[in-house]
Amino acid sequence: MNKDIIFLINKSEITAGTRGASLGPDAIMTAARKKGSFIFGENKVEKILSQNDLLDKPALHRFAKRIDGLSAVYSVLNERVSAILSNDSFPIILAADHGSAGGTIAGIKSAYPNKRLGVVWIDAHADIHTPYTTPSGNMHGMPLATALAIDNLESRINDVDEETVTFWNALKHIGGITPKITPEDLVYIAVRDTEEQEDAVLNRLAVKNYEVAEVRAKGVEVVVTEIEEKLRDCDIIYVSFDVDSMDPDMTSHGTGTPVDNGLSPEEAKAILLHFAKNDKTVCIEVVEVNPCLDEKINVMAEITLDIVESIAEELKK
Repeated sequence: MNKDIIFLINKSEITAGTRGASLGPDAIMTAARKKGSFIFGENKVEKILSQNDLLDKPALHRFAKRIDGLSAVYSVLNERVSAILSNDSFPIILAADHGSAGGTIAGIKSAYPNKRLGVVWIDAHADIHTPYTTPSGNMHGMPLATALAIDNLESRINDVDEETVTFWNALKHIGGITPKITPEDLVYIAVRDTEEQEDAVLNRLAVKNYEVAEVRAKGVEVVVTEIEEKLRDCDIIYVSFDVDSMDPDMTSHGTGTPVDNGLSPEEAKAILLHFAKNDKTVCIEVVEVNPCLDEKINVMAEITLDIVESIAEELKK
């Protein structure tokens, strides 16, 4: 395989409801230095400019907080991810919060406009809200809705102002391709904390979620084999890994929205390694490490580093 890896560092945390995820990528790099790992010296590291200065000002859009800044993040990711892939390199993205992942997906589609993209979303949350359905306005709950180009008006609870709608529609169209994925090409693993508006759209779209109990009952190898079969008609695959997919009792609470009864670190690592071995996989993203919330002093970053190192090692074989 011997992939040319580029670590793309995205510190924007403007879509999260808690602060500190912008420190996550550096916490992982600090864990590497503590361990004596040279993974970030042996591979190219590229950083994109964050929009975190917006956190020092009031959010202007109630149902899509800091969507103006997120538009800029999406645009940069669309350009950089596309360029990395077009240069035949493999981006491993270390991001602060999950809200920017829609920009990653845009970049993949810009690089491969004629290829069918499958998405494996490993997360405690479905991240398929829209400005019309969100209870919080935090946009880390919305990236998949931008990729799917859905509004979920059937579950509408908010009256959204015109400026927000304009920004929202622009997000869905970044990269010039919309929708970028279809519901049948999206698979969840470990989602276990959703609102009724999300449940409604997931049921309507018939999106598959492998709950933790199913992963345990079948075993990781069976689950990943089933996912690959489901995505067999996809040309390429993107894997998005939120560390809150893991059980906080087995890791730490060093993430913005921890949820009990998650994957073990070993299960998460096995899943990610399997997809790292798959030639269809073109990008892996790791998000939501928050050292400010880590009661075990950077343990979440250390566990995440172990997973990232294993991914990189597999890609280099």
